Amino acid sequence: MTRVDARADDRGHEAQVIRRNLYLSLLRTPGALAFSASGFVGRMSMSMYGLGTVLLIASITGRYGLAGTVAGAGSIGYAVLSPYIAQLADRFGQRKVLLIQVAIFTVASVSFIGLADLRAPFGVLLVTGAVAGGFMPSTGNMVRTRWSGLLSDDQQRLHGAFALESVNDELIFVVGPALVTLLATQVAPVSGIGTAAGLAIIGTTLFALQRRTEPAPRPRPEHHSDRSRRPSLPAPGLVTLSPAFLFLGAMFVTVDLSSVAFATQLGHRPLAGLILGTYALGSAIGGLWYGSRSWRAPVGRRFITTAALVVAGATAFIFMPNLPALDGTCLIAGLSIAPTLIAGYAILERQAVPHRRTEAMAWLGSTISVGVACGSAIAGHLLDVYGARAGYIFGASCGTIAVLICLAGRRKLEVMPAPAPQADLGGPHDLA
Repeated sequence: MTRVDARADDRGHEAQVIRRNLYLSLLRTPGALAFSASGFVGRMSMSMYGLGTVLLIASITGRYGLAGTVAGAGSIGYAVLSPYIAQLADRFGQRKVLLIQVAIFTVASVSFIGLADLRAPFGVLLVTGAVAGGFMPSTGNMVRTRWSGLLSDDQQRLHGAFALESVNDELIFVVGPALVTLLATQVAPVSGIGTAAGLAIIGTTLFALQRRTEPAPRPRPEHHSDRSRRPSLPAPGLVTLSPAFLFLGAMFVTVDLSSVAFATQLGHRPLAGLILGTYALGSAIGGLWYGSRSWRAPVGRRFITTAALVVAGATAFIFMPNLPALDGTCLIAGLSIAPTLIAGYAILERQAVPHRRTEAMAWLGSTISVGVACGSAIAGHLLDVYGARAGYIFGASCGTIAVLICLAGRRKLEVMPAPAPQADLGGPHDLA
């Protein structure tokens, strides 16, 4: 065997090892484990803060309607502000923007919790709850932006990194609701939302202080003085992805609420948490498998395919006769959730201009939040009046609309090379 052949065999063996241990190799990237782990802690509040708000206000007022309204105001505040905060992070740097955001959130959340404990008027709680929710840090988009900077020359590893973060999101939504409910019901009503706020503050601060992997700020090109020529959205795919994710968000929350109602109707409400956990487990398994493979099909086509599979699974819930059947179907139906999210983020990562990449990804989280807020209100009414199966029908209808939107706007999901910046927006350290 020649020396050249030996080197080729070594490289082939190394590639096989990387494929088998993709996620371990990703976390061994210098600085990656630190920012991924702190980002995980920082965004635990995504699944805890709203539920903690409901449990706190309901314990004080005894009215879930008021509690849901306050939590919804926080979700709307987050949906409105998060794209603009992400835009500022792209322009001025993650560290500077996040530390200011954490400071505002700390004051706002402490004020909201204190006023709730003092039985402040509903209007005061609504305003302070909206401010606290609006400024709640969520590092998910910024974590993905860091991965994009580190792995921009290796799409296979970047694909795996996005899969890893989607699985982290699923774990957050398995652990978070159970933890906040346990604290609020068994320790003290304020402890649930207090823990959620504390995790957001600590995790986000640790994430922001990691300068080694922070992407260089990318200000807008100054010579684009003609505002009419500046794109209104950071990526063309958002024209299709934003409304699609809004309806998917409504579908997801409706499935959750309908599953709780279905378990309650059958006299086994405590099992609802197990069923939802199985749904998230299926998503995590699907995400790990999807992210570890190389795909030849265009990412836009993959997104539409996996979204259709998600909706097919949600439609199957309508016909479930009992909880064991529902639980088994949840595991199968959940397999395509994380791949759908991974593909959606991948489209934006490849389409967005560099100085608006974090903003582009933030739009997805924002539209999902709006979908969750609207979907929960409509689904709650349907469940009260017509029962769980009506909720599942509504959820499947929302998912069907999302798929139709994707099919109608599939040209916007095509990945094109991002426009090259016309000005010098950074040096060689941009990918550090």
